[in-house]
Amino acid sequence: MKIIKCAITVLLAAVAVMSFADTSPASTSATPPEAALKQLVEQRMGEGAKIDSVTKANFLGLYEVRIGGEIMYTDEHAKYLILGRVVDLETHKDYTKERLDDINKIKFADLPFDSSIKMVHGNGKRVIAVFEDPNCHYCKNLRHTLASMDNVTVYTFMYNILAADSFVKSKNIWCTSDRVKAWDDWMLAGKVAVAAPATCKTNPNDQVLALGQKLHVTGTPTIFFTDGTRAPGAVDGAALEEKWASLQ
Repeated sequence: MKIIKCAITVLLAAVAVMSFADTSPASTSATPPEAALKQLVEQRMGEGAKIDSVTKANFLGLYEVRIGGEIMYTDEHAKYLILGRVVDLETHKDYTKERLDDINKIKFADLPFDSSIKMVHGNGKRVIAVFEDPNCHYCKNLRHTLASMDNVTVYTFMYNILAADSFVKSKNIWCTSDRVKAWDDWMLAGKVAVAAPATCKTNPNDQVLALGQKLHVTGTPTIFFTDGTRAPGAVDGAALEEKWASLQ
């Protein structure tokens, strides 16, 4: 079954190949330098396309095309764009996931924790940072999971990307005297925080939004672990326990 899944992944990547329009001639001699290939791919993707890097991959003669926190592949002449994962069917190694984990790593200690809500259960030795939107259903599921776990420290960055009133909800929670309680009241029980008083002039909404965009956080919840890796989505308790065990 595992091999079948890997085979399906590779087939999906193969069928997701799309040919670019020939807006400029492809090289017919030596492999073009990576800088020239980057320019050619951008040109063929169309106006406004911005590629962060093009580098030689270690398989199939392909080149890795990186746009933000995403990876695609192209050939040496930039004729095809390949969307999907590359998986070794013998070792089951997911080359794409390995690279994504690497390029999307952060320096955990550099996060602006003063812009987050800090919750501590037990001794708090197991630490994560989570980007959450107050209107995110999956974030609420994650909060229920975290509420049942002990010896955890959670830094919550209120990342308002789902609705205009997410900013309002986050500001009201930030401006309460007990942010942890106000956040849990809303996420776990649906109890709305009181409106922020006029004297509460500042909140980290804009800074957190800019931070999330810089870190290529494209959905909520997104969890960051102390080793700099991330897990998008509402990870269950078993997966969290397994990850924390691997960090010891």
